[in-house]
Amino acid sequence: MTPAAIIFDFDGVIADSEVRANLSLAESLTAVGMPTTYDECLRDYYGHNWQETQRRIEARFGRALPADFRETHRTRARARFMEGFDAVPGAPAFLDTLGSTPRAIASSSRAEYIDWALGLFGLRHHFGEHIYSADGWDRGKPHPDIYFAAAKGLGVDPAQCLVIEDSPIGVRAGLAAGMTVVGFCGASHIVDRPAHGEVLRSTGVHHLAFAFDEISIMG
Repeated sequence: MTPAAIIFDFDGVIADSEVRANLSLAESLTAVGMPTTYDECLRDYYGHNWQETQRRIEARFGRALPADFRETHRTRARARFMEGFDAVPGAPAFLDTLGSTPRAIASSSRAEYIDWALGLFGLRHHFGEHIYSADGWDRGKPHPDIYFAAAKGLGVDPAQCLVIEDSPIGVRAGLAAGMTVVGFCGASHIVDRPAHGEVLRSTGVHHLAFAFDEISIMG
């Protein structure tokens, strides 16, 4: 099946951001007396929107985050993101091959951050108004709501959409929406790519790709 549309996760698929995001979150949590490592952040919070991440942090430590935590953390993260932040290798070239194929972003991250990063990468024109964010939603990934919203915005049957996702949480969201899911293992936070591929395969992906040139939208 040639998909009617392609829906991209953002962090770890378009933006090579997960290392920076999880390092800065670990630093921010440790700074407020909630000691957390990078590996713990990647294990426990990867793929979730902020609302679910906050719920998980507070459940782990048994107390609320400081009221200004998100703003303070955002300042720290932005400084880290300015240090050589770029797109995932192969993402710009892949987008250039899509021609008129409808496409969207369906992400757990803030829409303002996505827009900023796409501008930084020179990729903003590829998506137009089709940037969908689950930030602020009570039901983020692994619920399918954000993928349904993207398909509706594109005017495409969810069953005719191809999803590209790097996290098990995101894969579950795409599958729950009834979409065909490619498990992507091409960003820098995935150190053991075969092992991560097996995790995604066990989550139920239809296809695996270790680089963008392994993704074909035909057939």
